[in-house]
Amino acid sequence: MVELFNHIFPHLDLEWIFLNYGTSIYVILFLIIFVETGLVAMPFLPGDSLLFMAGLFARSGHLNMSYLLILLFIAAVVGDNCNYWIGRTIGVKVFHIKWKGSSIVKQKHLDAAHAFFEKHGTKAIIMARFVPFVRTFAPFAAGVSEMNYKKYLMFDILGGALWIGSLLTAGYLLGEVEFIRKHIDLVCLGIIGASVLPIIITFLKSKVSKSKFISR
Repeated sequence: MVELFNHIFPHLDLEWIFLNYGTSIYVILFLIIFVETGLVAMPFLPGDSLLFMAGLFARSGHLNMSYLLILLFIAAVVGDNCNYWIGRTIGVKVFHIKWKGSSIVKQKHLDAAHAFFEKHGTKAIIMARFVPFVRTFAPFAAGVSEMNYKKYLMFDILGGALWIGSLLTAGYLLGEVEFIRKHIDLVCLGIIGASVLPIIITFLKSKVSKSKFISR
């Protein structure tokens, strides 16, 4: 199990997982997506790069694209809904849970998710799917704020379909590009970089606005 984790984080090695676990890889992929979206303490799992690489493997014939689309969509939606109800049931109490003297959930991540909601409104549920860390904390924040569940579920399903479908399809369609096959690590880093870009832009804007306010 430790060895498997080492091949998932920090660098996702889907080829090693496939060679060692065969068809069980579907279960592993399902669990990774479920845990990243469903457990507020696990925001660091490689959701975006995993989906893209799974699409690449589907293109090469190692994985079934239809199975991936269905299973990972279910994992994303079920995970988000678990996270929502954790937030709605336990709420801020989760921040008092300690592991080796440190909180397992950071307040700053919840604050970032709240800020994301404030900026983008209800559509943040869809947009958050494409932003690491925010993706994990957005459903929890929605639960803590007791957002109407029917409204949340509708946008969550749409966001899950767009997230899973777009990244799997991107990996599948680009799977024949030689440069991408040879530089998969760089491609995955690029995906992660593009995902966190909105957070960086928002952070810089807030810094600039704060500086202008202070200068006045």
